[in-house]
Amino acid sequence: MNLILMGLPGAGKGTQAEKINEAYHIPHISTGDMFRLAIKEGTELGKKAKEFMDQGDLVPDDVTIGIVKERLSKDDCKDGFLLDGFPRTIAQAKALQSLLSEMGTSIDYVLHVDVPEENLVERLTGRRICPTCGATYHVIYNPPKQDGKCDNDGSELIQREDDQAETVKNRLEVNMEQAKPLLDFYDDKGYLVTINGDQEINQVFKDIQSAIEK
Repeated sequence: MNLILMGLPGAGKGTQAEKINEAYHIPHISTGDMFRLAIKEGTELGKKAKEFMDQGDLVPDDVTIGIVKERLSKDDCKDGFLLDGFPRTIAQAKALQSLLSEMGTSIDYVLHVDVPEENLVERLTGRRICPTCGATYHVIYNPPKQDGKCDNDGSELIQREDDQAETVKNRLEVNMEQAKPLLDFYDDKGYLVTINGDQEINQVFKDIQSAIEK
């Protein structure tokens, strides 16, 4: 089973990816993991990607697609895979389609974990971090025992700049603009399955299972 996982920051993709991996024994492949593996293995494409990353530039599509091909050719992908963070553009989606066609396979489902924007803002702005030990809390979903203090060492918890409301809203808007053409592309092809991510974690996963086991 070949899956693509999509969703805005804070939608809970990481948690659902772990559950899919456990249930179906297919590797969860994020863009970052692919690049890191190619660089670690010292492949030609890995070296090229590193050059761009070291300069703070985006890795070009042809290099990215080549790295995807290397990763999907590995033995652990023979029964399927879960792509997360790729593709990000229509050009990448079309290149992936061609690549999978060459490999004699195709995408089965594109799972879109959908959560209303205002709920994502609440999820992301409520995060608090201990600057000493790195422990993460949430003012609503995972509060510390003592308000504003780390359970481990009593340090004052902080809110990262990335988690402040204005920054979060801007990040969500940028992500929504990037995602919409891709969602429309996969919807037109009949691959898109939208999952209500604004539910309890296990219920979200049950809905994913129902969708892909039809």
